[in-house]
Amino acid sequence: MKLQTPRRAALMATLFLACGLAAAQSKPVNLMVPYPAGGPSDAIARIMNTPLGKELGQQVLVENLGGVSGALAAQKVLAAPADGHFIFQGSPNEVILSPLANAAVKLKTEEFRLVHPVADAVMVFVTRKDLGVSSVDELIALAKKSGDKPLTYGSVGIGSLYHLILENVQAQTGIKLAHVPYKGNAPLLQDIGGGQVDFAVLVYSAAMGALAEQGRMKVIGQLGAQRSELLKDVPAASEGKELKNFSYKIWTGFMVPKNTPEDVVVRLHAAIGKSLQDPAVRTQLAAQTQVASAPMTLAESAKFFEAETARYRAIAKQINLQPQ
Repeated sequence: MKLQTPRRAALMATLFLACGLAAAQSKPVNLMVPYPAGGPSDAIARIMNTPLGKELGQQVLVENLGGVSGALAAQKVLAAPADGHFIFQGSPNEVILSPLANAAVKLKTEEFRLVHPVADAVMVFVTRKDLGVSSVDELIALAKKSGDKPLTYGSVGIGSLYHLILENVQAQTGIKLAHVPYKGNAPLLQDIGGGQVDFAVLVYSAAMGALAEQGRMKVIGQLGAQRSELLKDVPAASEGKELKNFSYKIWTGFMVPKNTPEDVVVRLHAAIGKSLQDPAVRTQLAAQTQVASAPMTLAESAKFFEAETARYRAIAKQINLQPQ
């Protein structure tokens, strides 16, 4: 029996739509990490990509792209089609601070939508092994005596949160430091271990802990208001005399371009939320001294992102950060 033309057309349209949806779902998702492989950001991505892919029913590939304070990877995501196949793994460093600090960064914070925070990290002061200090107060005292040869500190780039924190420390204590920017945590850690830079404020990682245990560097203080449950033996900087009421932490989240369709965002949000409840994911994050983020609705994620943007813009204004 011959199919009537309207029915044939309707059937063909349905088949094409089904094939299109299947093709879209089978296409891999790129999870963009804004730093080289080996750092804490990369570790988070490689803990999350397999369970996230399982929830989405799609392969999730980790892609590392460092440079320009992490903004190169952010700009690549914004330049890609806003269809959920490119996710940016970001923090305040790349999407809030880099546009305030780097004239080469053209993106705006408001171009991104935070789908869900993923992890909170512990930040620490870490020094080269032979720097003659064992606490943050001693570090500041040494900096005050350094005179014409200031201590050097590394960060993941001009305008990064780590850079802003140490600019703020200089303003609070009157010390003078020399800033050495890097493209990511891994090369900076390598140079602290090799003695090429005096110290840094960085996210604590398993790699850093291993290097400290080997005596290749020293972890002398953490930046939270209290000692983290994941790092009980390292004192908070606020426990000393020089940096009372000193408190910082950093979060990482999965973001997409603002104009990503709502149904795509809802699906991705649900998959991230389920992945974060996986006990294996939580255990692996804790092993990296990262705490899995608490559940948030999409509305709560949006409110959190707005509040964080306002907070870090205020810090940048306080230290008169100018794009360079």
